[in-house]
Amino acid sequence: MTCKLSLATLSDAARTAAIPSYERALLTAGIVHFGVGNFHRAHQAIYLDDLFNQGADHDWAIIGAGVLPSDAAMREKLAAQDFLTTVVEQDNNKTAARVTAPMIDILPVGNPVAVIARLADPEIRIVSLTITEGGYFIDASGTFNPAHPAIAADGENPGAPKTVFGLIVAGLKARKDKGIGPFTVMSCDNIPHNGVVTANAVIGMAALSDPALADWIRANVAFPNAMVDRITPATSQREIDFLRDNFGIEDNWPVYCEEFKQWVLEDKFTAGRPALEKVGVTFVPDVTPYEHMKIRILNGGHAAIAYPAALMDIHFVHDAMEEPLIRSFLAKLEKDEIIPIVPPVPNTSLPDYFSLIERRLLNPKIADTIPRLAQDGSNRQPKFILPSTLDNLRQGRDVIGLALVSALWCRYFAGKTDSGKDIVFNDASAERLHAAALKAKDDPSAFLALDDIFGEVAKSDLFRKRFAHALKTLWEKGTRETLQLYLDDKLTV
Repeated sequence: MTCKLSLATLSDAARTAAIPSYERALLTAGIVHFGVGNFHRAHQAIYLDDLFNQGADHDWAIIGAGVLPSDAAMREKLAAQDFLTTVVEQDNNKTAARVTAPMIDILPVGNPVAVIARLADPEIRIVSLTITEGGYFIDASGTFNPAHPAIAADGENPGAPKTVFGLIVAGLKARKDKGIGPFTVMSCDNIPHNGVVTANAVIGMAALSDPALADWIRANVAFPNAMVDRITPATSQREIDFLRDNFGIEDNWPVYCEEFKQWVLEDKFTAGRPALEKVGVTFVPDVTPYEHMKIRILNGGHAAIAYPAALMDIHFVHDAMEEPLIRSFLAKLEKDEIIPIVPPVPNTSLPDYFSLIERRLLNPKIADTIPRLAQDGSNRQPKFILPSTLDNLRQGRDVIGLALVSALWCRYFAGKTDSGKDIVFNDASAERLHAAALKAKDDPSAFLALDDIFGEVAKSDLFRKRFAHALKTLWEKGTRETLQLYLDDKLTV
């Protein structure tokens, strides 16, 4: 017997899943969230669901928003089930489902008037974002790009914006004009200093049309930095069917995730916040050590294993970690070139943190995929890998392993695996990356000429030499033998 998920069928869902202890009808909105994807529903929404289940802060419910076609599709799927989500947490020893209800609406996509009106509502005190690393209009140095066509268009027409930042600025302007205090803007994306990056985008957007408003935002709006963590794979029909067959719940778009989650957040809020410390959020004066640790060791690790695994025709992350060459490659890379340049983190052993990550990546129930890790490398490599490369170079350290990571990425974008299978790219810059990777087979500098990605790193003679040798070895000997040479300390010129 199955039940189609809705508020009316919660009692039926309770046969196999945990359900909210609070009455959803009594929640009122306090947050507008841009980017209602899987990560948001497995992370920020879970913390709020936990808090609401404690009977606290029911005036901080979420209203979703977005600007992309995928946001419209998510709205349609979730609206059909009263904006409920089934979250399936999977550890090696257990699988448990829970229905969450902290979201009470998603605003119409493509209707800036409705979005701006809600942002101007005094009850909205936080605007949060999970719009992916590529959604912030920044270059390799982390600098906001006001000349991007989408940003420039909103700057010329601020009353009818089409980007997230144009909408946020319009909402803040409406509040300022009405004498309403501003909301906090809180990024939940995996970007170093994500609060600073978000502030630069919002203030930069405002400055294009209203410099006085930009000054007001700079003086009055809080942009807390945060470190967020939970492995959350994409949902496919496989996950939808599993939930129906094993839990009797028909959910249009369930979320699967690991049991582990973490959120470290700076306690800087313009208009108050929910008491998230009651449900495990760590509030700190400076999130920098935590974000360095997570982005470089975990996200950097993801980026490191994605491309050798793809070139070796491995589909699942746990299978990649079961491959001794890849697991040993990651361990050596972390030990030699990543962990040594991560600053100390309060009350944390970095080697122990990496051991935890190894266990998480080996979890077969998550069924995270290599294609997911490999996507959007043009945004992820400059944030997760190249900062570690640059820090090593500045400290006079070698970068054999990190140069190999960049070479593997280049080899991947040549378009075929070692066995000759076609690679399907998922990157906004795929066309130019593919063209540069093909040229790089004979001229490695062609790939490093992507200045917006490699920046200062490409100016290093040592890095260029290491990259060229690693790429040449990959083409001549293949991924397996190249990894073995690296592990044997023989991948040198």
